[in-house]
Amino acid sequence: MKKAVFLDRDGVVNKAFIRNGLPTPPISLNELEILPGVKESILRLKKLNYICLLVTNQPDVSRGKIEKKNVIEMNNFLKKEIELDDIFACYHDDKDNCKCRKPKPGMIIQASKKWDIDVRKSFMIGDRWRDIQAGINAGCKTFFIDNNYKEDKLVEASYTSANLLGAVIIIEKL
Repeated sequence: MKKAVFLDRDGVVNKAFIRNGLPTPPISLNELEILPGVKESILRLKKLNYICLLVTNQPDVSRGKIEKKNVIEMNNFLKKEIELDDIFACYHDDKDNCKCRKPKPGMIIQASKKWDIDVRKSFMIGDRWRDIQAGINAGCKTFFIDNNYKEDKLVEASYTSANLLGAVIIIEKL
């Protein structure tokens, strides 16, 4: 079985826009900005034989704030630009009670089956409690990227880092 790094999107891979202390996603490819160190991080993870997978909640589609095609366009751009192996997206809101929306582990489980991944040898890296809880629920080790949002953390991650590259440096030492 393979090992993977599951990455949240907004606030980990690309810039999130802070409104009222909480992150919001870009609404178009024009607003999408890859964070510093992300490309290097993916390359370093691949040298360690990690499959790099994006697992992202995009509830603004369900809420009618953004069209699904715009999210797909941004995700495809990220996949090509930073050489992700695959992308899994949930377009539901909490009220939809789906199995894929983080903190539920559905996207991680789906990706693990598709890519033959041992979650116990894998990491979930995210910037919100939902990401960390999804990783815990799936059986991964977790990294919390602390972007100082105005929200409770609710769960404790295995590790904390200021950014993705910092997390990768720790992974390299493990």
